[in-house]
Amino acid sequence: MRYLRERRMAYGGYLPVRREVAAPLVIPALETFQAMLEGTGEREISTTMAFVRILTALLKDKNIGPNVVPIVPDEARTFGMEGLFRQIGIYSSVGQLYTPVDAEQLASYREVKTGQMIEEGINEAGGFCSWIAAGTAYANHGINMVPFYIYYSMFGFQRAGDFVWAAGDQQTRGFLIGATAGRTTLAGEGLQHQDGHSLLLFSVVPNCITYDPSFAYELAVIIHDGLRRMFVEHEPVFYYITTMNENYVQPPMPRGVEQGILKGLYLLQIGGRGRVRATLLGSGTILREVIAAAELLEKDFGIPADVFSAPSFGELRREALECERWNLLHPAEPPRVPYVQQCFRDREGPIIAATDYMRSVPDQIRKWVAGNYVTLGTDGYGRSDSRAQLRKHFEVDRHYIVLAALRALADEGKIDRATAAAAIERYAIDAGKPDPLKS
Repeated sequence: MRYLRERRMAYGGYLPVRREVAAPLVIPALETFQAMLEGTGEREISTTMAFVRILTALLKDKNIGPNVVPIVPDEARTFGMEGLFRQIGIYSSVGQLYTPVDAEQLASYREVKTGQMIEEGINEAGGFCSWIAAGTAYANHGINMVPFYIYYSMFGFQRAGDFVWAAGDQQTRGFLIGATAGRTTLAGEGLQHQDGHSLLLFSVVPNCITYDPSFAYELAVIIHDGLRRMFVEHEPVFYYITTMNENYVQPPMPRGVEQGILKGLYLLQIGGRGRVRATLLGSGTILREVIAAAELLEKDFGIPADVFSAPSFGELRREALECERWNLLHPAEPPRVPYVQQCFRDREGPIIAATDYMRSVPDQIRKWVAGNYVTLGTDGYGRSDSRAQLRKHFEVDRHYIVLAALRALADEGKIDRATAAAAIERYAIDAGKPDPLKS
């Protein structure tokens, strides 16, 4: 017993203790990702490819690079990460004992004992466990590791949700990247890949921060701030960030939007002059449909629309709830106004929100949006088809966004209902098609 007690005391005592002994990391400046902040010019890339470029920049950083842990379950080539096979190698405790099937390719599989990338095969649970191990190294081994686990978003929480909850309970720090996210972004691969609900699933974990960025500069700002919060300030949070595989031009970052990105909402563009107006907002790949809808509203109907990007309805909701709690506990103080209310306080006309997720995602802020708030989403199973057809099927494309805005304006008495009806004819919208929620 004396021996056992001595051993127990040597290990720190009888009660579990979380040791915060890991030194803060020196993270690179936001300008490290300048290529993403400046946009891609005429070149089209996906936000998944933008993530890979951000990850590559971090791996090359002399301070944080050795601490970065890229983890994939199977889809490294799909995500454009095969260049890392040669750059940093795939970790194996025994080295490479086989000739890979892609040995003739320049970027073939390369397993080495000193590898930095973890390739788990088709094993989402194993990938999550490796991510947890790296993300808790600050407490268990006294060193801050920065794990990035990237996988098909549909196969994350849905397949390994209990590990995600355990990660939150263990105060794991790191980034989960749900790639090919959204119910309409991965064309032609059917229901098994159509994720319209992962943002809702991850929102149930109290210390999980969720984002659905549309552009490369949003992604860069979010990851940079996450590095600060987790590995400099030592906040007990982790991130779930969606990325898409749809290629489009990545615009340069507008001046002064960084805080709006992190808070979850910012004004992207202002419509033209006009007394009858609408406000449109969206996230992820559907923000581009929102922008196109604003153009159609003004061109076809003479109705200007302001456009907001909403990278995180979840963060907007949490901040609003924090304001409500503070107001409850400080009744004699001037009430705090939630950020989402501040953004929409002076807006005229209805507010239309569209995302590539179930309507429950934009509905998270409904309580704090005054006036007529209409949400469009991808409730239902869907089918295997092109992006354009899937967005038409789920009624979240630019034509349905225009129709929703016109109908809301008609409900407010600002235009006649015939104008909304004209949109159905102009855009050949099939009013008799099956409800996507039921079909």
